[in-house]
Amino acid sequence: MTSRIDRILGVARERLHRLEASEVPAALRRGAILVDIRPAAQRAVEGETAAALVIERNVLEWRCDPTSDARLPQAKDHDVEWVVLCSQGYTSSLAAVSLLDLGLHRATDVIGGYEALVESGVLDELTPDR
Repeated sequence: MTSRIDRILGVARERLHRLEASEVPAALRRGAILVDIRPAAQRAVEGETAAALVIERNVLEWRCDPTSDARLPQAKDHDVEWVVLCSQGYTSSLAAVSLLDLGLHRATDVIGGYEALVESGVLDELTPDR
């Protein structure tokens, strides 16, 4: 029997055009914003990438919504390509769909999350462009 959260995750992922780790550098070159939603303690243990904007999960929608008073400068309109990153690509899928629900139609996530970036060697290619 499939759990409820697995069903919810599956439905969420059907709505996304998820990126492979190898596609992240090209996404950043075209102007996408990589958002690391992992909590500080997790980033401290697993590692970080300077290419990512850190927005912890509990405030993601408020920071990315261009109509929010709490938005970040990068949240200039609904056409921003937000690429959400978590440890393994589970929480990021749910978070990216939450951004879609806000009308941020280009939101997506990274298949396999931060772990996939490390395993694929892509972290070496990521450079901050801010």
